[in-house]
Formats: sequence, C-alpha cells, structure tokens
Amino acid sequence: MKMQGAVIYETGKPRPYAQSTPLIIETLDLDGPQQNEVLVEIRAAGLCHSDLSTIEGIRSRPLPTVLGHEAAGIVREVGPGVTDLKEGDHVVLVFVMSCGKCYECTTGRSHLCGASFESKMKGELIGGGRRLSLNGKPINHAGGVSCFAQYAVLDRASMVKLPSDISFEDAALFGCAVITGVGAIINTAKVKPGEAVAVFGLGGVGLSAVMGAKLAGADPIIGVDLRQDKMTLAKSVGATATVDASGGTENTAAAIKDLSHGGVLHAIELSGTVKGLEAAYASLRPGGTVTLAGLTPADAKFEIAPYMMAAKEFKLQGCYMGSCSAPDDMPKFVDFYRQGKLPVYKLRTGELPLSEINEGFDRLADGSAVRQILKPHG
Repeated sequence: MKMQGAVIYETGKPRPYAQSTPLIIETLDLDGPQQNEVLVEIRAAGLCHSDLSTIEGIRSRPLPTVLGHEAAGIVREVGPGVTDLKEGDHVVLVFVMSCGKCYECTTGRSHLCGASFESKMKGELIGGGRRLSLNGKPINHAGGVSCFAQYAVLDRASMVKLPSDISFEDAALFGCAVITGVGAIINTAKVKPGEAVAVFGLGGVGLSAVMGAKLAGADPIIGVDLRQDKMTLAKSVGATATVDASGGTENTAAAIKDLSHGGVLHAIELSGTVKGLEAAYASLRPGGTVTLAGLTPADAKFEIAPYMMAAKEFKLQGCYMGSCSAPDDMPKFVDFYRQGKLPVYKLRTGELPLSEINEGFDRLADGSAVRQILKPHG
C-alpha cells in the first residue's frame, strides 16, 4: 500500500528544523504483515526527546528511517499466527518486544529482553527484513515501530490492546512517557508512602514520574527544571514543591535538602544530562537512591566518590522503560488513568499534521512543548 511517512536521511542538521527539514514527508510503499505481524493505522503519535536525540545526531540509527516510537492506533490487518487481535481493535504501540523465554523474561525483567535488540539495530522487524520502501529502496524501521507515518507494520509483541473508550491522543502517551515515568517510580524505585522524591527534568516522562509519585503516596514531591511553565505544570499533576535548577548543582541540591528536611530518598533523573545526574546525586539523604532513566549522550561520563557512596549508603540504579512488562503494567496504568489518578491529558501541548513535524521538533528542542500529538491523517 501507499502511505505518507516522515523520513530522516541525515542527522545533525542545524536548527531551526523548519528550515533545515531533517524530516522529509515521503509517499512510501508499505508491505502487508507477515508471520506474527500486524498492520496498524496510526491515529496519534507523541513527539519524544528520544526522537529528537536521533535528529540531533546524539543517538545513532540506521538511515534512512521513519522515526517515532510512541503511538496508538487501530488494527487494520493481522498476519498469520496472530490470533488475539482482530481488525478494528485499538492498540498502544511499545518499543520493547519480549520473547517470553529468555532468562530476563522468565525472571520478571522482560523489558530487558534482548530478542529484538539485534533486529532494531539493523532497522529491521523481529521477523527479519523491512516492510518500508521508497522507489524500490528499503527504508529502515526505528525501534521496530516507525509511527511517524499514516500506517505501520509491527510485530505482535510491539503492541498492547487498549479499551476503545480512551482517546488515541491520550493513549499514545502510555507507550513511552507514562510507562517509563510511572514505572520508574513504582517498579524501579519502589517508592513507598511518605518517602521524599525529587524528579529532575519535567518533560513528558518527568511529569509522568510526578504523577506516579503522587500515586505512590510520596511526600514531598519536588519537581526540578529550568523552565517555570513546566514547574507550574508539575504542581498541577502532583508536585508539592519545585526547584529552579538554573542555580547550579550545589544550589539546587541545597534547595531540595531544605524542602525535604535533609535530602530525598529517591532522586529520579529524567533530564538526560550529566548536570541533572550530579544534582540528583547531591540531593540524596543517607540511604537514598538515584534512579536514572534519562538517556544521556552515549559518551557522557559521571564521576562519583566511592568512599561517600559507601559511607552514606547511596545507591545508583538504571531504569529502562520503567522496568515494565507492557502487557502486564499497561492495563494497570490505564485503569489508574480511567479512575482519574493519572491525568495524562495534561501532558498534551497541541496537535499537528505530518506536514508540520519539523516545526514540532523545534518546539520540543526549545522546551516550549511537553508532548505534541502528531495526527498523521490530518
């Protein structure tokens, strides 16, 4: 079938992207679903910093490719072997696919399954090869999803069925922002009621972490960012206080310690910067833990003093996709949303068609947007 999609051929182009146009709207050929694959009509997709990192050249992917990993849509066709989905079902797309058989999957860490890692590094689907092409030349898949397009063919493991009464615009955000942010609090950090939490970086994932902290009963919940509008938004979704990080690591940590009477037990780093990580580590109280879910550049370094880490029992742990099993955790988070406990709609800062995607990434890069919703069909 023919469809429109946003293709990136070259990374590292200068801003403004509205002028340099790193993403080109092309009319692509999309092959139908093969074994264990599904054709999905993309109804809403979120513009995420992970995609921006690729555009900036910070995260490498095989090129050319159709970007996008956070979306919701409608099943339009199922391939051989798919028996639990049918045409018309609503689904949320996820960028981590698990095999269900490896050590990680059988020990409750399916988000770390390596089954799809090699195929994603090649720009292929799990079943092998690519379903996208332009004038007979293959176009790569990003993260096995590639949802900045009108349609996508994905492996069955790349989606979770969704109740049909949830708007696609809200549902799309569960595929990355919500599952990562809320999961970082509940699954990775395992925050308990009354424990102090500071969230560094108040983008879509960070604000989801603030929601998760409120859901977990944390107190205080301190949102940390450079932008006042994002700090104000953080208070509307559960933060009890905010700290402007523009004063540097020492001043930021001092303000957090003052608000939390000595430091936080949980510092959730989602800014994706070394400075954010330094401030998070400096804000801990004895026995505290930094949970790192923000993706820094691959060559970034962070220095710690091992003596202080031992003397204060500081902990530093990673978090990928909120340590979530999408089939198990997504329905729980959706239930919280339907109960009004996860006001995901507050993360949305406008909608845009495919033709304006470069302008959307300009807004994301300058910090004026949290989660813009791409509507590929206009």
